Amino acid sequence: QVQVEESGGGLAQAGGSLRLSCVASGVSNYALAWFRQAPGKEREFVATTFWRTNYTSYADSVKGRFTASSAEAKNTVYLHMNSLQPEDTAVYFCAVGYGLTNQATGYKYWGQGTQVTVSS
Repeated sequence: QVQVEESGGGLAQAGGSLRLSCVASGVSNYALAWFRQAPGKEREFVATTFWRTNYTSYADSVKGRFTASSAEAKNTVYLHMNSLQPEDTAVYFCAVGYGLTNQATGYKYWGQGTQVTVSS
């Protein structure tokens, strides 16, 4: 039974920080990615990591501000979001796939999404 569940969204002030968490169960040898979708916009890639390695990749829009990391158990990943800006407001999704890609179609299992709102 594959389960993907993210949490940690909420309200932050511009310049503030939030930490999102994602737990993936029932899968192995997978890539995990973060996507976000703002109202009226297409879903966009945020970051990806391959849990068996320390490989991470980030969209240019969040590079230097967001950091993806893994717990020692390797079944939980975090997205540390710093220096948040209003344009970061979106529903954030955690997704699991079996190859590293920045395309949403490359990910098979998705969480329900968690809302991040950044006020100015």
